[in-house]
Amino acid sequence: MPAIDTLADRLSSYLGPEQVNLVRRAYFYAEQAHDGQRRRSGEAYVTHPLAVANILANMHMDHQSLMAAMLHDVIEDTGIPKEALTAQFGETVADLVDGVSKLTQMNFETKAEAQAENFQKMAMAMARDIRVILVKLADRLHNMRTLEVLAGEKRRRIAKETLEIYAPIANRLGMHTMRVEFEDLGFKAMHPMRSERIRAAVRRARGNRNEIVEKIEQSLIHCLEREGLQGDVLGREKHLYSIYKKMRGKRKAFHEIMDVYAFRIVVDKADTCYRVLGAVHSLYKPLPGRFKDYIAIPKANGYQSLHTTLFGMHGVPIEIQIRTREMEEMANNGIAAHWLYKSESDQLSGTQRARQWVQNLLELQKNAGSPLEFVEHVKVDLFPDEIYVFTPKGKIMELPAGSTAIDFAYAVHTDVGNHCIACRINRQLA
Repeated sequence: MPAIDTLADRLSSYLGPEQVNLVRRAYFYAEQAHDGQRRRSGEAYVTHPLAVANILANMHMDHQSLMAAMLHDVIEDTGIPKEALTAQFGETVADLVDGVSKLTQMNFETKAEAQAENFQKMAMAMARDIRVILVKLADRLHNMRTLEVLAGEKRRRIAKETLEIYAPIANRLGMHTMRVEFEDLGFKAMHPMRSERIRAAVRRARGNRNEIVEKIEQSLIHCLEREGLQGDVLGREKHLYSIYKKMRGKRKAFHEIMDVYAFRIVVDKADTCYRVLGAVHSLYKPLPGRFKDYIAIPKANGYQSLHTTLFGMHGVPIEIQIRTREMEEMANNGIAAHWLYKSESDQLSGTQRARQWVQNLLELQKNAGSPLEFVEHVKVDLFPDEIYVFTPKGKIMELPAGSTAIDFAYAVHTDVGNHCIACRINRQLA
């Protein structure tokens, strides 16, 4: 069965026959346009757009996004003009393809100014249609999955760009599943030995943990049954890059990170989340100060969930997330989850947060004196755990949150740190 037929079968579960046929048409058009072109791996080039469309289909994206995925390299790689795509598939799809093409031409390795202007282009493209960035993220994800065919230096450059630009954007749009995969693939390409060592250690630790995980899971299931509450209890695995970041950032040993057991409870409606919270708090004692209600106060990227930490059997800490199925979908696929919901009002309320973020980007752009200043603002938004300071010459220095003026002086140069006696912040003597 040809790959396009397999995709069409999957699409028919949530798209109408006419829409599925439009996606097919886009595939056959791309197949002809890329005829004779090969990927580095030796496969026919059209396997790449098809894989990108499959990634978007997993997120139940709309037919126009899937058509743009099929055609996303046509303008750039085959010389077919945008007008030809407009005539064949309509203005919306042609605009999406054009937007993705413009993002593909960006090179984030260039000097700071050029990088800043590229980032502005990305904000503009997203402002016109947020789906541009979703297609671009899926394109980058497939490229990351097939990274091993590239030479070492190019592989590391693409991985670095993914960790610095694309993973944080996926996170900002609430797309947890994609962010985790970006981070683990980027980590593996940047630090293959570290990645492998942590992977092996996780595998060994998993064997020792299985019995305790099983016991905790059973006790949570029985607890819900006793209270007459419906819910799925799922064990959660920490992903490799987050383990690495905790080991580096928090100076924690591997066993300290793995000693925490994490579970997720998925229920039918928000009201049940709070009842489940009460039930698990009566099962095990909660750890003071560790309860967070992201249902009442969602995160900026739309994430909603209740978080609590309990003292389990023999004092083992248990981290629990409680959320509805809709929140689970939102947590995993973020803004992309909103194309699932049929009614226009649902879709609007869902995409509003992301649109609001993009609108804020455009406001920042209007008020920023230069592209560099704009990137400064955006980076603060994407990486809230770091601070960014301008040197007098306008260079951006990146420092950990909580840094002092002396840390900044040493970041400029050791001699500056050794000899500094005072500092000016915003031209004022501090």
